[in-house]
Amino acid sequence: MDTIVLDADRRLHGPYTFGAALLDRLVPEALDRWPDLVAAHDIEIRAAAPHLEIPVRRRSLADSLPRAQRILIPGARRTLRIANGLAEFVRDHLGRSRPLTLTVDNLDEADPTDTELAEVLGRRLDPGLLRIVRGRSAPGTGPLRADFDRFRDEGFHHAMAEAGLEALRGMAYEADPEGWRRLVERVAGALEAIEREDEARALYDRARRESTDPKHRATIAYGTAMLLVRHHDPAQRDAEQALAWINEAVALTSLLPDPRDRAFHLGFDLNGKALVEVRRGRRDEALALVQEAIDLAEQDLRGEHPVHRLVLYANRAQLMSMAGRTQEALADYAIAIGADPGYPDYYLDRGNLLHKLGRYDNALADFEAVIRLSPPFPEAYYNRAEVRFATGDLDGARADLDHTLELDPEFAPAYVNRSGLHAAAGAYDLARQDVERGLALDPRSPHLMCVLGQVEAAEGRQAEAVAAFDAALDLDPDLVAAWASRGALAYDSGDHVAALSDLTRALKLAETAELLFNRALVHRAAGRAEEARQDLLRAAELAPDDPDIARELARA
Repeated sequence: MDTIVLDADRRLHGPYTFGAALLDRLVPEALDRWPDLVAAHDIEIRAAAPHLEIPVRRRSLADSLPRAQRILIPGARRTLRIANGLAEFVRDHLGRSRPLTLTVDNLDEADPTDTELAEVLGRRLDPGLLRIVRGRSAPGTGPLRADFDRFRDEGFHHAMAEAGLEALRGMAYEADPEGWRRLVERVAGALEAIEREDEARALYDRARRESTDPKHRATIAYGTAMLLVRHHDPAQRDAEQALAWINEAVALTSLLPDPRDRAFHLGFDLNGKALVEVRRGRRDEALALVQEAIDLAEQDLRGEHPVHRLVLYANRAQLMSMAGRTQEALADYAIAIGADPGYPDYYLDRGNLLHKLGRYDNALADFEAVIRLSPPFPEAYYNRAEVRFATGDLDGARADLDHTLELDPEFAPAYVNRSGLHAAAGAYDLARQDVERGLALDPRSPHLMCVLGQVEAAEGRQAEAVAAFDAALDLDPDLVAAWASRGALAYDSGDHVAALSDLTRALKLAETAELLFNRALVHRAAGRAEEARQDLLRAAELAPDDPDIARELARA
């Protein structure tokens, strides 16, 4: 097993200091011997080691635009996708070449991108293929090397926050007003992305004390509004305060004299106000605001800011979908995706809508487009699992859920769905393990409590099962599965009154052939033959080919 020593100190090269050094060792050989392997991970390699000259296979519209028009800043989770893609590149490279031991110095001084990469490599790669050893700790000195454009474009928010705050400490507003304002906006956005909203708010307040520039004040008013509606702690959200701040932004950008400048900045703020109105429960008003922003863009921004326009159409699609106007939503998603077919996120949104509409083949195609266009994207596999489950491909659904959790062990919804699959298959030990892992991440998940109840019932612990179903219904009184499962448990114990009550409540929430069939059995056991017959007749209307329903009807 070959051994190499790498230094992870972020003060050397910033984000992916360790990752880039590892790629420096592996990519040249891969380009020479297995260029397909490099092509499969071009986005991840370019993000971590931009100095390496590799062919570009996947690109989006933003890659060809001036930086001022690249308005989509990657979210904090993108670095996990990059890390997973790099881990798969390293795994496949070493699998074709030779095992490797990495001694990594100064891991304690690594940028979070490298800390995350080291964790993913250690978790996903067999130690017989890659072994990571913590080396010496002798960190260098100086300020982090600041490449603010790279930090912004790639979503390296921790580096932006660290280097940006350091730069602002020694930077006077008067010395470079435009540079100061731009840096404040970028650093505050990065702080919000990594859930340091109090520091972001303090920076916005500082900017208000320093600057009277109208566009800058509009931008920081917008930022304050978004902080108030998107705060990671729901208790800290305040849509009414957000409305006051976004109105200030709109008021300022409405007065900009240049039509093109006004169309972009005002449209941006109107789009932000639409989100505030959604959080206030005013979807019609939100739709009107997005429409106003689209009208401005189509009138005054032709040939400019294409990403801004496609974002507006995608947001209108989301609002149309919320309103049940699905065909209009699909038309808007088609515009957004057609404008930038290399950007994966809107395929995910459209796939979710197609799934709800029962257009499973189209939904699968969209989720697979995300998988093809993006570094490993846990949500795409999770959503594909739901479609596979709906179409009866339980093995495929299980495989996708396994991969979702391999990519992101903290993806709580995947534990919900996988535990349900385990329970349905009678693998109660595995179901309980997934419930416990999921509840550790989301202790107030009604779905996990419901699966726990099913496991307890299957293992003969009736009191514990009832307690779990009760807890699930306390958290979500509209959870059909909990009502149905508690009703089934009551029926098994001979309590027909309780069983009928729970199953009736479930049927009020969702009329299905299965629930009607189960309630018919309870009616029959309780001596209510005609009620049982009526439930079976209705069940037969919903599922005319079900042999169990036909059999019980013949007995009625």
